[in-house]
Amino acid sequence: MYDVFDEVRYFDPAPSVDVTGFGGRILGVSICEDAWNDPRLWPRRFYPSDPQATLAGMGADLLVNISASPFHAGKEHMRFTIYRSHARKHGIPFLSVNQVGGNDELIFDERSMCLDGRGEPIAMLPAFEEAVVTVDTDRPAPPHPYRTLAEVESIHGALMLGLRDYVKKCGFSRVVIGLPGGIDSAVVCCLAVEALGPGQVVGVTMPGPYSSAGSIRDSAVLAANLGIEFLEIPITAVYDAYVDMLADTIGRRGEVTVTFENIQARIRGNILMALSNEYGYLVLSTGNKSELAVGYCTLYGDMSGGLAVFSDVPKTMVYRLAQEINRRSPVIPDAILTKAPSAELRPDQLDRDTLLQYETLDGILNAYIDEGDSPAEITGRGFDPATVDWVVRRVDRNEYKHRQLATGLKVTPKVFGSGRRMPIAAKYHGE
Repeated sequence: MYDVFDEVRYFDPAPSVDVTGFGGRILGVSICEDAWNDPRLWPRRFYPSDPQATLAGMGADLLVNISASPFHAGKEHMRFTIYRSHARKHGIPFLSVNQVGGNDELIFDERSMCLDGRGEPIAMLPAFEEAVVTVDTDRPAPPHPYRTLAEVESIHGALMLGLRDYVKKCGFSRVVIGLPGGIDSAVVCCLAVEALGPGQVVGVTMPGPYSSAGSIRDSAVLAANLGIEFLEIPITAVYDAYVDMLADTIGRRGEVTVTFENIQARIRGNILMALSNEYGYLVLSTGNKSELAVGYCTLYGDMSGGLAVFSDVPKTMVYRLAQEINRRSPVIPDAILTKAPSAELRPDQLDRDTLLQYETLDGILNAYIDEGDSPAEITGRGFDPATVDWVVRRVDRNEYKHRQLATGLKVTPKVFGSGRRMPIAAKYHGE
């Protein structure tokens, strides 16, 4: 049992495998991870034998692997390398047929392929879309050009497919997104427009007492560039009512503590959910993996929603996605791309006052969450020990928030939820 795969809870490996005669051929048919058992390429072996070698030894003249292999960045090249190794090792054509589409947090990227007995690709289906290709393995075919998708290109395609399928398969037609003027919400909005069309996306800016005029303007420009419906619903009066209501209970009138920062976020979350209730919109939350990992988010506030589009997307990748989107069509205003990130919940607030530089934070989070390294191993990579300790403590202490995230789209090896199941009530770090 690992990541999102629970097969060993329910199934035992078959006691034997066999080939199948069909159409004058001898097929060696395997299922998904039966092909991921080459110790030279994949250290996590699931059983001591190699099903591909067994099928080849039984006379198979075509290896067929039917698969539901979920996407994460970098996996496409890993698959190709493993399949090519089987074809070359046994001198037998290898055919992979992979699922396509989004199912909850999992995204299946298609990318089926056929390799000849030399391991050269003779058919390569596109990524993130359905396709049908007929391949004649008896007739020599010229090698098919193979290009691994660039990381940002593959994540963009995966998010588009996952978002589109989640919305449609859950029976929604329109989505609503809070647009405070930051980069996360801007990129999610762009992806939603690409996936669903501008007529199916509603953007809402909800200026509060600490919202800058620039952020409100940037949101309006983004919405106009995308051609979406755009609403402005100020929250200052509601926030002031909260402050007055709580003055005798918790006091601190005029002092913007975390409590009052979170009240602003929760007011906005309530407004988005009200629109969802009234009009049947699906709320897309826009928090990124870097901030969610260390708890820089508000329960029942910016975490509200039916789909957490970026909950598995690191902040540094959000910037790369923005650049990729603007390379195709410059719809995200430059001000959103260049200004320092801020939640704008108190005067002169900047993310960097609370968090690390995102490049450092994402490097540590990747090592700890995705690669499973210990703090000592992460420090051995050159990170400051105190910084590593701060990040690890924040991740561990915020598991209760991770558990309450809306369903997110998996694009890294470890998505919160089904991919990284950690206990909440645990005495971490001897505390």
